Amino acid sequence: MARVKRGVTTHARHRKILKLAKGYRGRNSKNFRIAIEKVEKALQYAYRDRRNKKRNFRGLWIQRINAGVRQYGLTYSRFMNGIKLAGIEIDRKVLSDLAGREPESFKILVDQAQAALDSKKAA
Repeated sequence: MARVKRGVTTHARHRKILKLAKGYRGRNSKNFRIAIEKVEKALQYAYRDRRNKKRNFRGLWIQRINAGVRQYGLTYSRFMNGIKLAGIEIDRKVLSDLAGREPESFKILVDQAQAALDSKKAA
């Protein structure tokens, strides 16, 4: 049986890890053993933070909507309740974008939400 030399495979594996570790400081990008640990940890952070990013952006959208709505004397929760009562189905991402970039359109939505809240209170 022929002898198997593993140099090509090992070199490819090392090169793959070191490529992923490019840009790390010091030996973290040069030394294979250390680079493996750093790359594995970085991939764990990346996996976790892909989920956290969604959470963070939702919070940001809510803050922007709240800031936009308070100019018209409403709170975020009352505004969202009014939007729901008015039957308007716009997600928070679009609402925050409207609040920041198109205040006139956002004002119309606020007025509709306020009207829906007032009609509920009257009934």
